[in-house]
Amino acid sequence: MEYKYEKLTDKIYVCASSDHRFGTDAFLLADFSQYRAKDKVCDLGTGCGIIPLIMQKKMPPQITYAVDIQEGAIEQLRLGLEKSETTGIVPVCADLKELWENAPLGQLDLVICNPPYKVNNAGFQSVITAQKIARHEILCTIDDVCAAAQKLLKFGGRLCVCNRPERLSDVIFAMKSHDIEPKRLRFVSKNADEAPWLFLIEGKKGSKPFMKVEPQLYIRSENGFSEELQKIYNTGKEQL
Repeated sequence: MEYKYEKLTDKIYVCASSDHRFGTDAFLLADFSQYRAKDKVCDLGTGCGIIPLIMQKKMPPQITYAVDIQEGAIEQLRLGLEKSETTGIVPVCADLKELWENAPLGQLDLVICNPPYKVNNAGFQSVITAQKIARHEILCTIDDVCAAAQKLLKFGGRLCVCNRPERLSDVIFAMKSHDIEPKRLRFVSKNADEAPWLFLIEGKKGSKPFMKVEPQLYIRSENGFSEELQKIYNTGKEQL
């Protein structure tokens, strides 16, 4: 396996590979989560650990459990951590459907997940197994993610996920099925002329129904990347 180290800051590096890499959606989700320094966090399906590592740049959470079922992903995260100066990231190789021994049940402030976007057997599937797992609901579904979050979150704790717009009803149904009430929703478009390609949603455990739809986020402007995207991206990376 060939690894490449992506520099987030002078002290934080992500170990990426063809199996476990990252995109803009990870930066958008980390920013949307509005994590706090006092939070206890879990990133489900962490991959190379990009989201926990982005969170390290500015006021990192008290502790972040970075969970993935794939040993290769956890190995990449560990390699990134060895090269970085971080605090409170705990790599965990576990199936989110079962969680792990001594998991902090009912104790977390925030669960975050960039899940597989496609249902299993839907659309083109890559021949690389790790990429299939990342893109298609082979080893877990959005319902599994919400079920795990419900177990980990304390009352009032938050679940933040992103997905494709065509999966919005699936995500909302899964959240509500596990007592996680959708509270914030934001769509992401490439520009003002195109339909959204992504949505970001926050649910709160045990909350009453009321959801705020936030202003749309645009990736590009007339001069290239939008000012908001540059601000978000540069929170996690020194240069765009």
